[in-house]
Amino acid sequence: MGGGGVGLRLALFGARLAAAASARKGGSGPGSRSLSAMSSQSHWLTTEERTQVLLDLKASGWSELGERDAIYKEFNFKTFNQAFGFMTRVALQAEKMNHHPEWFNVYNKVQITLISHDCGGLTKRDVKLAQFIDKAAASV
Repeated sequence: MGGGGVGLRLALFGARLAAAASARKGGSGPGSRSLSAMSSQSHWLTTEERTQVLLDLKASGWSELGERDAIYKEFNFKTFNQAFGFMTRVALQAEKMNHHPEWFNVYNKVQITLISHDCGGLTKRDVKLAQFIDKAAASV
């Protein structure tokens, strides 16, 4: 492909960035509809919902991160294969949800942080993924 193809790709990339910035500011430019749809799927938690889900999540071993509006949990498995199998199940679900965890793995240990980056904090999407993660860990 010639240099024109690169220029077109850069122009399209720039248009996507501009649309994303417009959507974050509440704009209605091209592309803002899809970004606002993504955000609406995240659904902020009401104060009451947040209080209840945090109690439930803390009861199952999740903790709030003080420096960020996020939740964290560490999982320990018997072997690396179990840990990796667990991560694979979570990865497939995360991909379906288009919501990807921050995680770290060493041998049999998996550390997971959940936050909705597009919303800047904890949302219903995080809660749903955390509940899936707990079920996946229990089945290993």
